[in-house]
Amino acid sequence: MTTTPADTPTLQPRPASPNQAGQPARTNRPTGRWTDLGRRIKRHWQLYVLFLPPLAYVVIFLWGPLFGLQVAFRNYSPVKGITGSDWVGAKYLIQYITSYQFWPTLTNTLILNGYELLALFPLPIVLAVLLNTVRSRAYQRTVQMVTYAPHFISTVVVVGIIIMLFSPTGGVVNQAITLLGGTPVDFLAPEMFRHTFVWSGAWQTLGYSAIIYLAALAGVSPELHEAARVDGANILRRIWHIDLPAIMPVMITLLILNIGSVLSVGFEKVLLMQNPLNLSVSEVIDTYSYRIAFSGAIPQYSLGTAIGLFKSIISLALLLIANTLASRVAKQSLF
Repeated sequence: MTTTPADTPTLQPRPASPNQAGQPARTNRPTGRWTDLGRRIKRHWQLYVLFLPPLAYVVIFLWGPLFGLQVAFRNYSPVKGITGSDWVGAKYLIQYITSYQFWPTLTNTLILNGYELLALFPLPIVLAVLLNTVRSRAYQRTVQMVTYAPHFISTVVVVGIIIMLFSPTGGVVNQAITLLGGTPVDFLAPEMFRHTFVWSGAWQTLGYSAIIYLAALAGVSPELHEAARVDGANILRRIWHIDLPAIMPVMITLLILNIGSVLSVGFEKVLLMQNPLNLSVSEVIDTYSYRIAFSGAIPQYSLGTAIGLFKSIISLALLLIANTLASRVAKQSLF
């Protein structure tokens, strides 16, 4: 078979390069990260200005104090300063772990915070679900206002209210008990301290803790409830199969965070509710560290810092363990 000139492809001449054409070559240099960041800052500078205050807060109040952690590994003296004090390694960590106060303070902390976690974690969920089912907007807002308000009361004022209400000598509750023929009860005694602490905390934080669950429930489509109602599901079935699965990621996230802070009890409230009679059940890690560092006849700053460092390390380990378990069991995690 013969080919004609019309069938043969014609070769187009290759265009001359810029150098051959007498023009300077254009080099495609990769744009660096810092150049891209500078362009983004220039384009959205208003957002970066808004970002500066929280960044300054983190640097000054969260990252800056990390420099002082080395006090736990030094025989700190205010005269010599942090860097001038002698390095002693893990001496004070070992001193706290081997001291007679280690197990009592650790046990009190775990019991008090574990009791608080078991008692108070489900209550905001129940309150949020119940408020979400209320049809009267006026009643819902009234309940929200009444339950939110105690959160904004100072801890000092809350403890003052507790003492005024539950004092065994002139408290309103004990006066009512006496009028009814009973005997006064010391609600700050060792056997009652934990109950008073936890349930007064429920009154103070219940409404505010429910806000995040209400926000999650607001994202549930009303069509799901309408379809379930048409299928004959009652309100309990709708809560179990629609509302609870919708807030499950939020529940798991908050549970992981609460487990990570299991050694961090409300320091101010515990300290204000303490007295010499209930010290056996109210002395937790935070208050013991405070007394060692500031209230003793000879302030032991290094030992107090070592106790706080120990608490932070254990809290970080618990957070990682809880996050791992949540990712494997519930397929939800922080990171």
